[in-house]
Amino acid sequence: MRTALLAGLLALGACNPQPGQNGGSTNSVGRVAAEPVTLTTSDGVRVDGVYTQVEHPRALILLFHQDDSGKDEYALIAPRLAQTGYSSLRIDQRRGGALFGGNATAQRLGKRVGYLDAMPDLVAALDWAKRQKLPVILWGSSYSASLAVLLAADRPGDVAAVLAFSPGEYFDDTHLLARAAAKLRTPVFVTSAQEGREIDGARAVIDAAPAQAKVQFVPKLGGFHGSSTLLRERNPEGAEPAWKAVTGFLDTVAAAKR
Repeated sequence: MRTALLAGLLALGACNPQPGQNGGSTNSVGRVAAEPVTLTTSDGVRVDGVYTQVEHPRALILLFHQDDSGKDEYALIAPRLAQTGYSSLRIDQRRGGALFGGNATAQRLGKRVGYLDAMPDLVAALDWAKRQKLPVILWGSSYSASLAVLLAADRPGDVAAVLAFSPGEYFDDTHLLARAAAKLRTPVFVTSAQEGREIDGARAVIDAAPAQAKVQFVPKLGGFHGSSTLLRERNPEGAEPAWKAVTGFLDTVAAAKR
């Protein structure tokens, strides 16, 4: 599927309701339930998570948070995704902090680590997700948006799509993301705050990726760093247009997997 088709679908925003309602497809999802999940990484770190499961899932989305944050960055986002047919797992990566209610994994670890040190946490989540026998979508926020691109480039056969909210070259190797994006053939969606440097960082991923299905959403109203751009209390003007773009992309990916 070509980029132009994806862009057209996003522009149409089919099946997206008004603010305050659930965005995206109107398919029946059945029962929705949430339960705690504990993962163990390859280096022995225990990672806390919450699995929000729908009865008839279209895909499973792995939700990775930004720096100084935790899994509950997605406490309001995961239920809305569930109402549009997507199960999700959100985790406390070891690089995190007190935003959105804290981070049990980082607190237990008891020391500050680098961004790349959190990669085993994402890998553990992906390994767990593959056992659920569903298409797996990676979703990252700020530094974890870049990690999601790295992981998708490394394991293309395990990833159905990537959504990267405010990706950038956050690492000591300032070309690491660019090299990974150049291998990214998985469908990819990127967005950012309404700020020049962030928009350029998102565009760099899109320009480098050889994927045919790729979309950059540049906010015209509002715009906020990371996945918080979808939270109305943080981005009152721009949250709903961002949701419209996100659900349009997800619906297109899900349709391609049928």
